[in-house]
Amino acid sequence: SAVGRGPEVPFSSEAYRISATSRGKELRLRLGPLGPGPAQHLVFRFGMSGLFRLCPADQLPRHAHLRFLTGESPPRALCFIDARRFGSWRLGDAWQPDRGPCVLSEYQAFRENVLKNLDDKAFDKPICEALLNQRFFNGIGNYLRAEILYRLKIPPFEKARTVLEALKEQDQAKRKKNPSLTLSKKLKLMRENPDLLELCHTVPMEVIAGDKKLFDPEHSDNYAAFKSWLQCYLVPGMSSLRDRSGRTIWFQGEPGPMAPKGQKSRKKRVQLKADPEAPTPEVTTCASKRHPRAVAKPPQPVVEEEEAAGRLRRGRSCRQRKATLAPASLEVPVKAQRRHRGRGEA
Repeated sequence: SAVGRGPEVPFSSEAYRISATSRGKELRLRLGPLGPGPAQHLVFRFGMSGLFRLCPADQLPRHAHLRFLTGESPPRALCFIDARRFGSWRLGDAWQPDRGPCVLSEYQAFRENVLKNLDDKAFDKPICEALLNQRFFNGIGNYLRAEILYRLKIPPFEKARTVLEALKEQDQAKRKKNPSLTLSKKLKLMRENPDLLELCHTVPMEVIAGDKKLFDPEHSDNYAAFKSWLQCYLVPGMSSLRDRSGRTIWFQGEPGPMAPKGQKSRKKRVQLKADPEAPTPEVTTCASKRHPRAVAKPPQPVVEEEEAAGRLRRGRSCRQRKATLAPASLEVPVKAQRRHRGRGEA
């Protein structure tokens, strides 16, 4: 599109097939022509609102920044839609070099990459901030970190190294006790007593196992299912703070020893639905307690209240004028009379 920030895609073919693979927060598309010609690769990052949608070519949605047209009649378009334009794409098949193994497809490599690099300064930070570091947690985002920490009851501002060093010791103890654990037994132990790194794998898998249109706001039923799946993120009754990168972390209980100073924990209010058949509660004011007879009187219309307020204001202004005129009747010293001569008696 004319307002798209990504590079031009130098690819054209009468017929081609699109295939895709993902790694962490990146998606790689391969445009493979069915005839002669080289393939074209694109690597996407989705930002906060990026998504793909297939729609009629003559009904393109807003913010469709890249379109792949079909050869049918009438044609359709596979659109990369990004309302906030935080997403991007680049030419080529290379993943970003500063991203670690994927928490989904490369779980074992992901786990080893974290535990063998605990001396890195990234783990000097709170665990909620370390979880967003894509060098080690490639695929974890803001809502996932809240859900993971909530399930384990880990304070979000606990030091990351303190949390993860315990996992390193557990791994070493497991190897000594059971050096010949089969994969099925390992998976069973993971399901029964998951640790933080295991939840970095299983919690995103729960989302993937859900409906394909889980995040699409236009499908309200599916989006409602996603909201009901959330246990912590944006859930009423949970507390929230901003971390040092400005991202909001949702949690329950104490924030932890590394919580930013000068912030007050904000709680999301519990919004209860009103029962239409419930009786209207009586509001008892301080005035009604002092003058119980006034409660029995029917409320005056708004017009009368405004007129009463006007009379009150006029009464106040009269009293103020009287108060200003009162000192004029007092005897004024001679020096003061001379000083104000010619300026009026008042």
